[in-house]
Amino acid sequence: MVKVEIVEEKDAQDANNSPYASSSSSRTSSSVSLSSVSSELSAEETFYDRITALVDIVPPTTRHRISTRVSKAASFVKTTGKVVGNIVWIVTTSALLVGLPLALSLEDEAKIMAQEKEMLEQQQGAQQMLAPGSVYPPPSGSNQAPQKGLVPPGF
Repeated sequence: MVKVEIVEEKDAQDANNSPYASSSSSRTSSSVSLSSVSSELSAEETFYDRITALVDIVPPTTRHRISTRVSKAASFVKTTGKVVGNIVWIVTTSALLVGLPLALSLEDEAKIMAQEKEMLEQQQGAQQMLAPGSVYPPPSGSNQAPQKGLVPPGF
């Protein structure tokens, strides 16, 4: 526990030289300015030492409250980051394991369908060339209808 004690100055000359002296006789006067007191860093004292000395200014209950709030905020950020990271991991691996093979199979299916269509057109062209005396293609109402294959969505 700290004991506060008022010390009276005995020399009037020393009292006039003090930067804390005031002309009023009241000890509780707040008109005394500390701007005249020089606050230079000594060679032995670092900036870190001054900051750590400020800890004594803040009451322990306030320090504890600030400490718990900062630790709760850090814990919340850490937990949220971990959950978001897990969600991103799940989405990307699912897209790679499910979406990529699906897209590749749809692309292969579209290539196969294009090849089938090209082969059908080649067969029709060959039939037209082999037909004697026909310059025009057969009418659309003939008994051979072109086969339509399965078309994947989006194509």
